Amino acid sequence: MVTRRLNRIFQPDGRALIVACDHGMISGPDKGIENLDQTLDQVIAGGVDAVMASYGTATRFAAKLARVGLVLRIDGAGTRLSPTPGPGAQFYTVEDALRLGADALCVSAFPASPLEEATLEMLARVIRQAHAWGVPVMAEMVPGGFDSGPEFRTVETISVAARVAAELGADWVKIPYIEGFRRVVEGCYVPIVVLGGPAKAGPRPTLEMLKAAIEAGAVGGTIGRNIWQAEKPAQMAAALAAIIHHNRSVDEALALLS
Repeated sequence: MVTRRLNRIFQPDGRALIVACDHGMISGPDKGIENLDQTLDQVIAGGVDAVMASYGTATRFAAKLARVGLVLRIDGAGTRLSPTPGPGAQFYTVEDALRLGADALCVSAFPASPLEEATLEMLARVIRQAHAWGVPVMAEMVPGGFDSGPEFRTVETISVAARVAAELGADWVKIPYIEGFRRVVEGCYVPIVVLGGPAKAGPRPTLEMLKAAIEAGAVGGTIGRNIWQAEKPAQMAAALAAIIHHNRSVDEALALLS
């Protein structure tokens, strides 16, 4: 069952472009996802392989999301309105995800932060529960936490975080890109996709980052703001997909945006 569900996300080339649309759980109606119905139409038309979404999004837009793979976010650590970040909690069960037809789950963990033990324990628990039902899990590993500084974004910290996710049983890992990414990939025995991070100034930096990650051995990206906050979300998705699935150059991908 795990293989069948993974095949709903990863294409025959073993790669995937996943658009992250779960940001509303933290920041509410961000620019680009105020009208989520329209945003989903655009990114799906652009050729994403799967959508990472919250329970509410998966429920409300079930028919639309049936056209692509669905990675369900089942955890959370509060909103941007909270004065202090919490350790995170599992909000939904594997059974909830199965009722929605999810193909995989996503859970975050924050190695090298005060929340390390609590978040790793939750990740391990979800993996154990999910695998009992044949559901794969994407581990989103963010050393130091979402707002961590550059001291947490080193080859050493990213490599350790990726390997820890694999050791805990994650089926694939979502992690920040860093110079020297090949070492991260070589030290992790499950597939790795890069996260997009904050919105960048124009499309080129994201395309260049993704191209470098693919050349280093990553199998794709899980990217949100740099798709749906782009001037042309559908075309940006198509440009990223061209790099992932067709090994296009950055310039060739940029041409799809004109």
